[in-house]
Amino acid sequence: MANEGDLQVHRATYTKVIGVLKYGAVACFIIAFAVVWLISGK
Repeated sequence: MANEGDLQVHRATYTKVIGVLKYGAVACFIIAFAVVWLISGK
């Protein structure tokens, strides 16, 4: 079994990774929207 210190480190890492994925998803959406907008020429 993992001790409490390991769980705190894993929880902190998990929180950081989820945050990066959230901002990454938003960034991908914005980039995709910009590309579609540029291709459409409007």
